[in-house]
Amino acid sequence: MNNTISIIIPFLNESESLPKLVEELNGFFANKPYKPVVIFVDDGSTDNSVSILQQQSFYSFLGKIIVLSKNYGAHAAMRAGMKVSDSGYCMFLPADLQDPLILIDQCFQKIKESRADIVFAYRRNSKNSFFEKLFTRFYASLMIKYVSPKYPAKGFDVVFFNKKITDNLNANIESNSSVFIQILTTGYKQANIYYDKIARNMGRSKWTLSKKIKLFIDSFVAFSFVPIRFVSLIGIIFFLFGILWTIYIVWRKLVLNDLNAGWPALTSILLLGFGITNIALGIIAEYVWRTLDASRKRPVFVIDEIIELNN
Repeated sequence: MNNTISIIIPFLNESESLPKLVEELNGFFANKPYKPVVIFVDDGSTDNSVSILQQQSFYSFLGKIIVLSKNYGAHAAMRAGMKVSDSGYCMFLPADLQDPLILIDQCFQKIKESRADIVFAYRRNSKNSFFEKLFTRFYASLMIKYVSPKYPAKGFDVVFFNKKITDNLNANIESNSSVFIQILTTGYKQANIYYDKIARNMGRSKWTLSKKIKLFIDSFVAFSFVPIRFVSLIGIIFFLFGILWTIYIVWRKLVLNDLNAGWPALTSILLLGFGITNIALGIIAEYVWRTLDASRKRPVFVIDEIIELNN
């Protein structure tokens, strides 16, 4: 397998941090035993990120910009980067420099030593806020229990893999899905390293609450039957509860005759019943909508332009 590595860096409105990123990449890639190719993927930026990136000097690595037609999300952007990669290895790396570049060397060395197909870089710590850490732990605990026991408790943002994985992912491009969990559940040989995440110094994180909620839903609906099983379980529980409650009120009426008819109890039952019904319908609708979306076979991303940076 050739020693070319495609570093796929998706970005969205990162005009402040891109010059520093390129400077760091230029310094880092000098005299490496592998050939680096950096694929910047513009995920529908509305600022001047692309023009700023084109103004930079690239002298220690080959680079290109994949410009998407609109904002598709980070996971779709990473898939777009893989689609144009022809390297022996691929790696996802955020543009904010919170994940140190030395991870590239460490992952390359690890995949060579272990002869694995995939290397995950797991976080030892994080500079996120308390609520972000709480969300990460909650999300990870559910992934471990219901999707894959190999999912790390503190999550991961960096993964390094060979062309076998790239070809597999390019042949199975999933919409409304998590590319990380798709890699995690492929079954290929895996290895891992650990690192300390660095605090973000420039720009603002684009990892908003709405995107976290979407990833949470995507991860469950795309990789687990637990939500639909939850609907069935709730239905069975309430059915059994309804039978027991019916038997109880019939017994009270026939034996003690002390029950008075009243709208509060009826209202509570209706609110509870309709609430559970709506939750169930919402979960079922997620599956139906995603099935419809997959059947349309619409592209997960559209590449508007590919810009070579070394010309």
